[in-house]
Amino acid sequence: MAIQSMTGFARHEGEVSGFRFVWELRSVNGKNLDVRLRLPQGFEALEQPIRKAVAAAMTRGNLQVSLSTSVSSTAVEAVVNETALDAVIELVNKLEDRIDARKPALDGILNIKGVLEFRDPELSDETRQERNQAVLSGFMSALEDLKAMRLSEGAALAGVLSEQVDRIGALTRAVEADPSRSPEAIRTRLAEQVASLMDTGAGLDRDRLHMEAALLATKADLREEIDRLKAHVDAAKALIGGEAAVGRRLDFLAQEFNRETNTICSKSNAASVTAIGLDLKVLIDQFREQVQNLE
Repeated sequence: MAIQSMTGFARHEGEVSGFRFVWELRSVNGKNLDVRLRLPQGFEALEQPIRKAVAAAMTRGNLQVSLSTSVSSTAVEAVVNETALDAVIELVNKLEDRIDARKPALDGILNIKGVLEFRDPELSDETRQERNQAVLSGFMSALEDLKAMRLSEGAALAGVLSEQVDRIGALTRAVEADPSRSPEAIRTRLAEQVASLMDTGAGLDRDRLHMEAALLATKADLREEIDRLKAHVDAAKALIGGEAAVGRRLDFLAQEFNRETNTICSKSNAASVTAIGLDLKVLIDQFREQVQNLE
């Protein structure tokens, strides 16, 4: 299964034996797969196959599925309400001796509300099964269209994310190559700080001061953070180029990107490295925002 976006829309219209139906599917972001069905009365049997098909096609997203139906005029049956007709005839007979008027014609009686009713024809079990199968087939077509849209948007997102990961990798290499990270630069900076403290004449212990300087030099080393960022970049590229639902794992990597970048900024001993770290944080936020749309 290739990378999918969690947003999409699909519509499918169909007709079978004078029965028209319309499927509409809307998908938006969601932590898990949540399917909400709106089916007319009489189509409850479709719920389970629909849910099964959706679960096979996607793993995340809030999906709204609605079915609307109608019957063509040629398929509608005209039925006389015998009870209402008997009541009308009885009333006419009661009033004919009291009112000098012609008896109502047939068309007039049929126009009385409730006497003539129009309803959907009664379906045999075989016809109902044929109808439901056609409606379910229409849903499958709509689901395929939705999946195609999600895949198309997923491919576009994958391109954006790949570019962002490449830029994260480039900024990581920029931190690694920054002159302030060289042992000589760190040693010189610390030596200057130590000399400045010694010149104050505050009676500082030289051995203790050098020990503290060594600890500061160790903390200023960004090697581990850089190596982890590189590893996360490689992992993100592998996920984006893979064939699975990767949204959650990429979201986790985005958090790890941010964690390492925060550490780099806190340990930085140069304005140039801090500036790169801030650029990384902006880029990682953009990366994570895009990842929220992936399945």
